[in-house]
Amino acid sequence: MTDLTPLLAFRWSPRSFDPGAELARSEAATLLEAARWAPSIDNRQPWRFALGHRDDDTFKRILVNLPPADQRWAGRASILLLAAHPRVGHPFATYDLGQAVAHLTVQATALGLHVRQVTDLDHAGLAADLDLPENLQPYVVMAVGQLGDPLSLPADLVADETALRHRRPLDELVLSCVDVKQ
Repeated sequence: MTDLTPLLAFRWSPRSFDPGAELARSEAATLLEAARWAPSIDNRQPWRFALGHRDDDTFKRILVNLPPADQRWAGRASILLLAAHPRVGHPFATYDLGQAVAHLTVQATALGLHVRQVTDLDHAGLAADLDLPENLQPYVVMAVGQLGDPLSLPADLVADETALRHRRPLDELVLSCVDVKQ
């Protein structure tokens, strides 16, 4: 990876979180501050977050609205963070929310933390359980924490967790005639 910052090169989305690691309130605030400074169209900053620390009520409400397969590992994270955006009135809200989540993820890497995102959510359940405003659309849940032992995961997840990371080659991603390998 030529000249890629280590914050991006070593970012990884594990399922194996350390179930004993706590995330300090100051670390959670730093993650949210990174999201706050993300660019957005017309500086609207349409993103909203609900943060739950392991074992608090918000964490539990978020966790039960994830698919059972994801609950098996997500409950080990230090925090669960729901990211949402307005349903109407902001045509680029999803794009802007993605920017905020990306900034948060890079900041987490800088703090020695890992983030795994889940998009297969019970949207209605999250809206009801977290008493979200009617115009707010739950979009993604981020599990955040320190890396744990991958061998502590359920057996069917260990192979994926310990496999090498793969990315598509640039020539599959770039749609122009420019040679990106120079």
